Amino acid sequence: MRQSDLFTRTSKTAPADEVSKNAILLSRAGFVHKEMAGVYCFLPLGLRTLNKVMQVIREEMNAVGGQEVSLTTLQDKSLWEKTDRWSDEKVDVWFKTELKNGTEVGLGWSHEEPITRLMQQQISSYRDFPVLAYQFQTKFRNETRAKSGIMRTREFIMKDLYSFSRTKEEHADVYASVRNAYIEIFRRVGLGDVTYPAFASGGHLASILRNFKR
Repeated sequence: MRQSDLFTRTSKTAPADEVSKNAILLSRAGFVHKEMAGVYCFLPLGLRTLNKVMQVIREEMNAVGGQEVSLTTLQDKSLWEKTDRWSDEKVDVWFKTELKNGTEVGLGWSHEEPITRLMQQQISSYRDFPVLAYQFQTKFRNETRAKSGIMRTREFIMKDLYSFSRTKEEHADVYASVRNAYIEIFRRVGLGDVTYPAFASGGHLASILRNFKR
């Protein structure tokens, strides 16, 4: 597609209500459009870029044995109550609504609970392990502040991967292979020289979490 065929236009000025540098640049270049605070739509150039990045990720996840799924946005209240992550006192980012029959549901902000239930229903033998399931899925988080452009929004596409293993040793091997896959992803998209793994700081999971920093 030629640039002259695009319905979008570039702009010399930033949106008046935008404070984030990444969103300012992407808006001026015609890659995204801000619908409201924390909510952006991808325009043709932005969507093409997003799809290319997603394809790189997909190829590397498949290479380490990942299987792509697409879980539901609507979340079962009873499932999240079992893990005590439904109440707003425990998780304060839920968007909740009701169906016409009065059933309360939420819009998925994460998918640990549903993917675990899915695996319980689908895996029947230890021979099935390890299992790696990943997805590109729209998440919704009721953030109090959403002033970081497309880096922290109320509606966004997340790529998440969940692994299930027989032993700690097998899990460690899977973890290492996925870590290396991410390093390869950053290399392929041109961030390899400026991205590096680092220990997460703070929190009860800091000892086992890794961040990739630029």
